[in-house]
Order: sequence, then structure tokens, then C-alpha cells
Amino acid sequence: MSSLVVHFEIHAREPQRLIDFYSALLGWRFEQYGDVPYWTIDTGSGSIREDAPGMGINGGLTQREGPPPEVGAPINGTNVVVGVRDTDAIVARALELGASEAVPASEMEDIGRLAYLRDPDGNVFGVISDRLADGRSVRRERPVDLEAPMHGESSALDPMTVTPEP
Repeated sequence: MSSLVVHFEIHAREPQRLIDFYSALLGWRFEQYGDVPYWTIDTGSGSIREDAPGMGINGGLTQREGPPPEVGAPINGTNVVVGVRDTDAIVARALELGASEAVPASEMEDIGRLAYLRDPDGNVFGVISDRLADGRSVRRERPVDLEAPMHGESSALDPMTVTPEP
């Protein structure tokens, strides 16, 4: 069994403030879960659903049970990086909505343009695009080997094509 990441959580002193922030910035939808201070996060089309596979995950937002991370302190937990179309546009919008820059946008060869932000409650998160600042894409077409085993398939030899040993 693989150990895929299937859910993330964001902690907030003022949940509504971060609900408003992430809704406006990334278009995420939030729904309160019962009467507890917990909201499910629907990150949009393409995310994993109970009834459908997907490429991304959904999460939750919960009431923070302690002080927020201190500015300048090292990350003390897990960090989430969100795939976006335009890193620079998202950074600019996040700053307008009350975020601050944690690590300026930079380009990573063959990976994309990446930046880290601090949301209005101090949580650090990343945004990454497969487009570099000059508009080039880092995606490369990879040739498909139709004879290669697929993920999880055995790479056993075909007995019809193997020459037996003497």
C-alpha cells in the first residue's frame, strides 16, 4: 500500500479571516463541519473526491490551539505548496489580501517558479507554477514506452519471447 498525502489542515486564530483570505486568493470553498470549529476545504476541480480520482487534495481549517508561528522562525511543521497558473500574480494578490512574503519568487530549473508566503495568521505556504517569469514552460513532453510496465505492474519476462538457457 502506498502512503499518499490525502488531506491537509490549516490552523487559524481567526478562522473567518483565513476562510476569506484563501477563498479570495485561490477560489477554495469552505464548509463548516457540524458545530465544531472545523471547516472542510474544497480546493476545486481536479482534487480527489470520494467518487472520483484526482490530482490534488482537499483539506480542513481548524481553530489554532496556541500561538501562531513567529515571523522569522524556522518552519516547525508541514508546509503546503499549491500549484497555480501564475506565481507572480498570486503573490501580488496575496499581498493585497494581507499576506506577507516569506521567500521571494525564484525559478527552479525543470521545476517551475516558486514563492513562499505567510498568510494573515502567520502560516507559511508555497505557490508554484510550471511557467517561468519569461513565460516559458518547464513541462517537457516525455515519450511514452507502451511496452514498459505501468505503475504497480510486474516486469516479468514474456515467456513467448525468451530463449531458454541450455
